Amino acid sequence: MNILYICHRFPYPPKRGGKIRPFNMIRHLTERGHQVTVCSLARSPAEAEEGKGIAPHCHAFEMGLVSNPVQALRMVARLPLLTPSSMGFFYSPELKGKIDRLLAAQKWDLIFVHCSSVAQYVEHVTDVPKIIDYGDMDSQKWLEYANYKPFPLSLGYRLEGLKMLAAEKRLAGKFDLGTATTRAEWETLNAYNTGLTTDWFPNGVDASFFSPDGSSYDPDTISFIGRMDYYPNQECMFRFCEQIWPLLKKDRPQMKLLVVGADPSPAVRKLGDLDGVTVTGSVPDVRPFVRSSALMVAPLNIARGTQNKILEAMAMGVPVVTSSIAAGGVDAESEKHFLVADTPEAYAAAIKRICSDPVERNRLAEAGRARMLSHHAWPRSMERLDGIIERCVKQFQENKGKRK
Repeated sequence: MNILYICHRFPYPPKRGGKIRPFNMIRHLTERGHQVTVCSLARSPAEAEEGKGIAPHCHAFEMGLVSNPVQALRMVARLPLLTPSSMGFFYSPELKGKIDRLLAAQKWDLIFVHCSSVAQYVEHVTDVPKIIDYGDMDSQKWLEYANYKPFPLSLGYRLEGLKMLAAEKRLAGKFDLGTATTRAEWETLNAYNTGLTTDWFPNGVDASFFSPDGSSYDPDTISFIGRMDYYPNQECMFRFCEQIWPLLKKDRPQMKLLVVGADPSPAVRKLGDLDGVTVTGSVPDVRPFVRSSALMVAPLNIARGTQNKILEAMAMGVPVVTSSIAAGGVDAESEKHFLVADTPEAYAAAIKRICSDPVERNRLAEAGRARMLSHHAWPRSMERLDGIIERCVKQFQENKGKRK
């Protein structure tokens, strides 16, 4: 098939959550013999140059080069409109022109859109089967942000959430099939009652890259991995260091916490002033930090979809202690494959349990990796994707001539 694939972040190199899922789809579809043309945004000349590395994994690609200050103005321009500001942030006249020319010049067998914020580029197309992969339901993320932001910022986040919710429902009527990342997100999508045919397929993990290497770990070191310019990561680390870290240091004064991730804000860097806390900033490879830890914490209070950091740590044979909301995006069982906590006392108890018991750590390490191999492998997820595409195309052909 000739497939036009549109996503909100240029999917190469696949180093962050918003790039990993689309890259694995694109690579899989290309390996299956489909001709995939990728269209997305690059936010700097450096990102555009780096993104050219996708060439071996697709038939062709087009970029729209944008700058964050201009995109921020596009967001502001949509504040008085019903259109979500998020859609302004991901809009590029250059990319729109390139997509329109591709649509006019070629016959397409499928249009696949990853992320609702870029569905605007092709929502008007009616003569090609179209799938929208919502991934996470972004409206729910914005509405959740509102609960953590002070007034009047909370009103702005709530307004964006409501506008995005309306857009997600409206877009359902413009596509033939909609997908989500997890069963929970799929249930949220179905609860909209739009009549859209829906399904879900999980994120996977590269278990050969993220694997144990036989290195030793420090029983008094724990880690957190994630981009530190991302609000949910910042919020959970602020709360962890305020409420949980003192409980851990009281019983294990030698304990150390590694906060590993790119672009930490000044407030995040200040966490490094706490006894035992190190804020690394960007590192060339997160794996040595995770493998050297007794466990990784993922105490997220705001989480939609799958947290790739959890999958990667478990694949490396490193136990995870996470919140129940973040655990909902992982196909694994609490106590059996990882530990789940939601109060400071429960987090402290779970962390100390792993750090103080090598047998228990080893049990969780082995069970967690085995679960990743059996339930979060990309090949298995891509098999589900193949079935979804086949169903969409078949449904479109059956309904051809009936769409308005």
